[in-house]
Amino acid sequence: MIDGRVVVDAHVHAPHLGTLRPAWLDWADTFSGEQPWRDVFDDSGAPVPALLDALFEEQGVDHALLFSEYSPRATGIQPFDDLLPLVRHNPRRFHPVANLNPHLHFPLVDELERQLDLGAVALKLHPVHGCFDPGDKELFPVYARCVERNIPVIYHSGTSSFPGSKTRFGNPELYLDAIDCFPELDFVFAHGGRGWWYQTAAFLAQSKPNVWLELAGLPPKKLPEYYSGYTFERVAQKMIFGTDWPGVPGTRNNVRALAGLGLEDKTLDNILSGNLARVYPRVGL
Repeated sequence: MIDGRVVVDAHVHAPHLGTLRPAWLDWADTFSGEQPWRDVFDDSGAPVPALLDALFEEQGVDHALLFSEYSPRATGIQPFDDLLPLVRHNPRRFHPVANLNPHLHFPLVDELERQLDLGAVALKLHPVHGCFDPGDKELFPVYARCVERNIPVIYHSGTSSFPGSKTRFGNPELYLDAIDCFPELDFVFAHGGRGWWYQTAAFLAQSKPNVWLELAGLPPKKLPEYYSGYTFERVAQKMIFGTDWPGVPGTRNNVRALAGLGLEDKTLDNILSGNLARVYPRVGL
């Protein structure tokens, strides 16, 4: 907890460092500030479960959603299975998130089921790094299975600086068919439409009950500016907290910066944990 509030970090990267492209390591070193993020990895590049657990405990993070990624062109292949030692160490704090890339996985639903059976609490799709169209109907059976298994779909929405990315696939408008065809399925826009699409993402979050904005990589103090076309208190009601660790100079700092924006207590509590409890039932808050 931080200042008496339950905190869930909905966007954490803790892969084996040997699976990563050099640009990922440069990104982490740049945006982590003075945080010694590499100290929780051993000499082989594997995250040490006890050290990562202790770090998140010190930072006040009650639950952390761990991301995998299959993006060989941009950031590397970060296998889902590499997360499992962390989850086994502390299943109360750590929760793995599934990841699919239609260029690598077939049949898609079979791989989704495999990762769900290993404990995934959500599905992350990264069209920008994986270089695929998120509106492709090949993904619709995946969405249908997510409805059946009661898990949300997380999209990377917005820009990316990694070489090999295809930023045009970060446009939230590309997800509209899926959002409309699966109204019972929650869609979470990681990075909140970062870059050119903040207003588009906010419009969808306001107009679609099944669309949410996740804050990974966004400096809290800039949020009112990013969503300046909307009443901030209102759009904040559809937000879910996340940091993009290790690309953040301290989770506690981000939470306190968010608390300094003057939001109502209920709204802040929902951003930090309440909205996630509703959208990610498998986390078990």
